[in-house]
Amino acid sequence: MKTFWQTIWVALSMYSRLPVPRAEWNSKNMRYALCALPLVGVFSGISLWLWDWLCQALEPGEMLLGAGVTLLPILVTGGIHMDGFCDTCDALASHGDREKKLAIMKDSNAGAFAVLGCACYLLFYLALASQWHTGGTWAFLMGLAMVLERALAGLSLCLMPCARNSGLARIFADGAAKKNTGIFLAFVAIFSFCALVYVGKMVGALMGLVAFLLWLWYGAWAKKELGGITGDLQGYFVQLCEMGQLAVLVFATLAL
Repeated sequence: MKTFWQTIWVALSMYSRLPVPRAEWNSKNMRYALCALPLVGVFSGISLWLWDWLCQALEPGEMLLGAGVTLLPILVTGGIHMDGFCDTCDALASHGDREKKLAIMKDSNAGAFAVLGCACYLLFYLALASQWHTGGTWAFLMGLAMVLERALAGLSLCLMPCARNSGLARIFADGAAKKNTGIFLAFVAIFSFCALVYVGKMVGALMGLVAFLLWLWYGAWAKKELGGITGDLQGYFVQLCEMGQLAVLVFATLAL
């Protein structure tokens, strides 16, 4: 039981800023740490649900409502996925070869394209979030979407090679019991998709479909461009998938 909880603490301390006990990063605790990655999506969904409930009671303006929807997931994660998104934007803008892109991702300094990419992402995300419908359903759907995207991100580490011999992606991939972890994360992904369909009907099905399509594209693109995945690419995928599913939620709701 101790190992069970420490496995969860390892994942939450790495991929969130939730106040959890410290746990040693040893081989025993790392074996199934990726299984706990979707829990970050659960807590992000809970934060959105609480914000949704508060806004339903206070009825703030669309911009304030949207700002909360935009910022809360970043606060829960501590911006770790956004950091990967920014580093990837810098690397892609270099138009360099594989080694140069990997070197840029490893650099802790943020370049102009990282700042520009982050600003554009947050601006469009805020525009989408300002269309938010209070009442709980949207918060529940986005919570499921965040669980799904993290299950797919973890599954990538079980199925795909890493582009570097070091880094967080390599640490988690090498330490994972890939077969059992992959089976568990695949089950979580399928369950999340089914829950999206059950709650959101056609809209939920489209959200889940977009997530799976982005995951397939991401895997093929990462292998072709960089020879595998990195921690930064994982963050890039999570952020794209999150905004993609929110965009589907907004536009499909408007259309239907």
